[in-house]
Amino acid sequence: MARILGVDLPRNKAMRIALRSLYGVGPKVAVDVLTKVGIDLKMNSNELTEENVNQIRSELDNYTVEGDLRREIGLNIKRLKDLGCYRGIRHKRGLPVRGQRTSTNARTRKGKAVAIAGKKSIKSMK
Repeated sequence: MARILGVDLPRNKAMRIALRSLYGVGPKVAVDVLTKVGIDLKMNSNELTEENVNQIRSELDNYTVEGDLRREIGLNIKRLKDLGCYRGIRHKRGLPVRGQRTSTNARTRKGKAVAIAGKKSIKSMK
């Protein structure tokens, strides 16, 4: 099993798919890296040699991926929070940042719905 940038690549997958398990590596970056290194896109991740892994590692140094990218994104969000701008406030409150509606939906950002305490049912109002 190949290990690149502290992440184990999935076994028995095409390299263009396996490289996507790295944070910040999508379809285009994966194909670009493999073509620059000269590895077949359909090559299985089990068939990698140490030399191939080292070539991929050195090529990925040209991209911002994994820990560096996570740190950069975290610092950008922290900067927005410190500024107190609209997007920063939305990040602080855990609400959608990009203009989505919140009267309905937005359960992913807001969390599980909480029932209102003490609300009477319709039947008991007779």
